[in-house]
Amino acid sequence: MTTPRELDGANAGGQFVRTALALSVRTNEPVRLENVRGDRPTPGLRHQHLAVLETLAEVCDADVSGAELGAETVAFDPGLEGHGGLEGGEYAVDIGTAGSATLLCNALLPLATVLESPLSVTVTGGTDVAWSPPLDYLRYVKLPLVRRFGLEAACEVDRRGFYPDGGGEVTLRLEPSALEPIAVDERGSLEALRLYSTESESLADRDVAHRQAEGALERLDSDAPELATRRETAVDSPSPGSAIVIRIDHGTAVAGVSALGERGKPAERVGEEAADAANRFLAGAAPVDRHMADQLLGFLALAGGRLRIPAVTDHVETRCELLEAFGAAIDLEDDGETTLASVSSPLNGVP
Repeated sequence: MTTPRELDGANAGGQFVRTALALSVRTNEPVRLENVRGDRPTPGLRHQHLAVLETLAEVCDADVSGAELGAETVAFDPGLEGHGGLEGGEYAVDIGTAGSATLLCNALLPLATVLESPLSVTVTGGTDVAWSPPLDYLRYVKLPLVRRFGLEAACEVDRRGFYPDGGGEVTLRLEPSALEPIAVDERGSLEALRLYSTESESLADRDVAHRQAEGALERLDSDAPELATRRETAVDSPSPGSAIVIRIDHGTAVAGVSALGERGKPAERVGEEAADAANRFLAGAAPVDRHMADQLLGFLALAGGRLRIPAVTDHVETRCELLEAFGAAIDLEDDGETTLASVSSPLNGVP
């Protein structure tokens, strides 16, 4: 039996758990996670982290210990010995709360690179909730970008889920994929902005989606509003809520910013918050936003290449340390305005 890789999450959160488990499957290497979510006020596995663990365990038929709420030590062995890769199939998972469905989907994306047949996972949970990418960021920003480098993935939506009830339902479909080296190191000229403004049907009589979009357009700097198109949507959801995502197209890359509606916050202000984030991004020089920078590093480690990011955040540092623990060689070069991340030695896959 292979000795598990020991990983310490004392200074990390849920992203550390999701990434470590996905890399375990991708490299077919068992892991033991200690001090899970050690830097959070309530450490250990919460509902959404447990859902990721249980989903990956079911897909891989993995050996697992510590699969329970509050667990601070988890052992995970994907057990793919004797296989050329990972068999697909159809699965369903209910997070049970408004825990993020999009974060679970993000954890599954690297599995496409070791699949032998298509994989479909239907997730019930929160689709547009705090501390996670809104659904339209996943659908219209991240997936279109990673598809440019060979990842075959699509996300279908049956129902949106806002805080506190969640209850959204999305289906992630993955096809066996071979990644090409990532090449996102230069920002081209601004070509378009796409606004995706969403409201629950219970808020439609207040024109929340329209007011969010109007607030964003009025706040955008310079000539950006002239390049903008909008999509305003009223959706079925167990809880009232709203979200807005702005996709920014420039050259060969896309970036995105977002804001969520909150009780008592005017819809126009939600749109203005998204526009403020877009203005800050447009004033910089990196081709990807700060959230995408963190999320793309895993694909960079798998495929190699170059990625220019806005800054080395705590999330970026933690992600790099974890990727290097699995054997990826990541170089960071700071030019004072952006940081160029490059990988000369990508991770190996399932033998």
